[in-house]
Amino acid sequence: MLRPALTALAVLLASPVAHGAGVEAYRLDPVHTRVAFAVSHAGFSDAIGTVSGSTGTLRFDPDDWRSAQLDVTVPLDRLDLGDAKWNAATLARNLLDGERHPQARFVSDAIEPVDANRAKVCGQLTLRGTTAPLCLDVKLNALKRHPLPPFRRTAGFSATATLSRAAFGITAWKSVIGDEVALRIEAEAVRDGGADREEAPVGDPTLQPAPEAAPVPPADVPPDPAKEPAP
Repeated sequence: MLRPALTALAVLLASPVAHGAGVEAYRLDPVHTRVAFAVSHAGFSDAIGTVSGSTGTLRFDPDDWRSAQLDVTVPLDRLDLGDAKWNAATLARNLLDGERHPQARFVSDAIEPVDANRAKVCGQLTLRGTTAPLCLDVKLNALKRHPLPPFRRTAGFSATATLSRAAFGITAWKSVIGDEVALRIEAEAVRDGGADREEAPVGDPTLQPAPEAAPVPPADVPPDPAKEPAP
């Protein structure tokens, strides 16, 4: 009886169905996901901008980074360099051409783990109508129940990358704008679906509503003699 049981267990552990069984679907939280970029401004400084509101999907198993899949859309019309004229110039046709290409999109196609919490995520970035490869150095910051309602399981990541704007056909103003663009990405992804809601643990004082204060009687109500201290 023991030998058949051990054989069945070995087959189960070797099965590809068992591997990757922890893959879960997540959706990016656009409020807590932001792309920051830096590019040389004529050698005097690095112009720094951000893009908020990115959306997308993530399939992720922290025990099997290679099975992860990422698809992200970045709304370029939310680009912010801290000045309205700079924003408009950056989105003009000779640079990002935001009117005809209002979004950038990144889709992963290969993920190589570095250690338990880091991986190199490579894929295809589409920017200004051109698609070219891009690799991100990604760090998993946390994967746990969020401490605020609705207490969904949340994954948080930081990532960095460098791209050449010329690789995407953005070649205007070479004497003023550097070619190398440094990216920094902070992202949170919430587990998808309605069935995964996790309630706050009972007894956690940080997540329980504060007790209501005792009502204060109006000033014109005489004190209760029964509650007055004895003389």
